[in-house]
Amino acid sequence: MIYPAPLEQGSVIAVTAFSSGINDAAKGRYQLVVTDLKEKGYVIIEGKCLMGNSKHVSAPAAQRADELMSFLLDDTLDAIAAPWGGELAMEILPLLDFDHLKKVKPKWLFGFSDISTLMVVMSTKLNWATAHSPNLMNLVANETETLTANFLTNMATKTGASFTQYASQQHTDKWPDSRINSAAILEPYLKTNWRWLVSPQNGSCLEGRLIGGCWDTLIHLFDTPYLDLKRYAKECDEGVILYLENVEMSPADLVRSILSMKFKGVFTHPKAVLLGRSAYPDTHDKDDLTYHEVIKRHLSDLGIPVLIDMDIGHVPPNLTLINGALARISCEEGSWKLTQSLT
Repeated sequence: MIYPAPLEQGSVIAVTAFSSGINDAAKGRYQLVVTDLKEKGYVIIEGKCLMGNSKHVSAPAAQRADELMSFLLDDTLDAIAAPWGGELAMEILPLLDFDHLKKVKPKWLFGFSDISTLMVVMSTKLNWATAHSPNLMNLVANETETLTANFLTNMATKTGASFTQYASQQHTDKWPDSRINSAAILEPYLKTNWRWLVSPQNGSCLEGRLIGGCWDTLIHLFDTPYLDLKRYAKECDEGVILYLENVEMSPADLVRSILSMKFKGVFTHPKAVLLGRSAYPDTHDKDDLTYHEVIKRHLSDLGIPVLIDMDIGHVPPNLTLINGALARISCEEGSWKLTQSLT
């Protein structure tokens, strides 16, 4: 893996919305976040594909791709951030010149949701480490939730070093309403419960290199030139740990997605699977499938460990998960611990 330089005071972060842009209701939040980052010593460069959102995107695909490429080729930058995810980052993948990008300085990309559509491709095609993490718009200075508040500290980890995170005590299914209060923060109130769907045969520890992101978007990339998990796994001597989180797939959609992955042999490549909590609401009809019924029925037979209900994705908070980092996950005296080494 190639790890970009640590993010610290003086680091230059370019902001461009290669998926959804910032609508009028979100401008106050965005300005607050940017002001906070500048006060912390980061340098912020704003792209033109940022403000405004029409037909799910900040600008036509060609414009979004051109701006992103210009930032990726600019070696004065240390990171590139989208304000948040969206729906159609996939449109720009065929418009990026990955051969050219092999010759430039790697930059951090970070965030979650549709941002992972791009990050996983960068990590598997270019071997750049990327960070599945809180989105830029989550980074208000007054945030008190630990995993979110520690994101920038994690990103300051030097190559060769490591950082450790613990499972949250509580999570929430309600995002703060920043339209009313630009400084609104997460208010966790639901008990967090990481647990094994399928436990390891020996001990209670997992080790391997992380790769993953938003299940809804990655399902369309597996077994394509943009996400060759077989090749990537062969290059990782320690084995690959695949992490996924569901946003909008109904239980029936999820069944079809899992079966598609099985048909393609996707689950033969990772040594373990990590799942976040599902953001799709279960119904109260006893005859309807639920998320947990689906994963129990269709993921219990993979022959590899499966850890579920983790702090990943659209039911916050979010761990900082470095695609490509060597991870060790363990449960010690009832406390879940995740250590990532940037080696």
